[in-house]
Amino acid sequence: MFIDKISKYECDLFVSMSFNQIFKKEIINLTKYKIINCHAGKLPFYRGRNILNWVLINNENEFGITVHYVDEGIDTGDIILQESYPITKQDDYATLLEIAYVECANILYKAVCLFKGGCTLGKKQVQIHSTGFYCSQRKFGDEILNWNQSSEDIFNFVRAICYPGPKARAFINGEEVKINKVELVDNTVIYKCITGAILHIDKEKVLVKTSDSVIKITEYEAGVKFKVGDRFEIT
Repeated sequence: MFIDKISKYECDLFVSMSFNQIFKKEIINLTKYKIINCHAGKLPFYRGRNILNWVLINNENEFGITVHYVDEGIDTGDIILQESYPITKQDDYATLLEIAYVECANILYKAVCLFKGGCTLGKKQVQIHSTGFYCSQRKFGDEILNWNQSSEDIFNFVRAICYPGPKARAFINGEEVKINKVELVDNTVIYKCITGAILHIDKEKVLVKTSDSVIKITEYEAGVKFKVGDRFEIT
């Protein structure tokens, strides 16, 4: 039995990182100092899954990494350590991943070192906010781009799921286009037109009408040719 095998090691502390299952009380209480988990989210906000995607979609100016005690909830245990890292307009999913790979290891090491002197007290999440919030896991189909959004919302959506994510998907003339990078257009003329309409094409960019202005597509994969006046499908 698994419990019997790990009990033989007589560990003082278990450490969890990127584990997608909920620990039962029997395992949580198996060691002297319980279990700690490293979560790439600023608890009590951004509990759950795919946090780096969601912080970009929500246009946050920072994201957090938290080490907390594991309880029987989802990312609800007492906070041991927490750090915040800035997000700029130049950041995307790939750059946040690079930061998280390094900083998760750093903060987790600091947290483990705290237990050299014995049990470490954590801060209850309700002391920060009474409820916080939870982010659900992103699934197939969530990457389809909605052109009826503002240019800023589309910009944030595309950079949130760019490579190594699934990339944003859109459809034109019945064919799929994968969009990896878009840019905001400064001083664009605001006027009414059909959202998703292609306004300009050249070797470097494609300009598309959004709900409030224009967005510039600079990196994309398409198996179909399209022209000015064609429209991306509105899903």
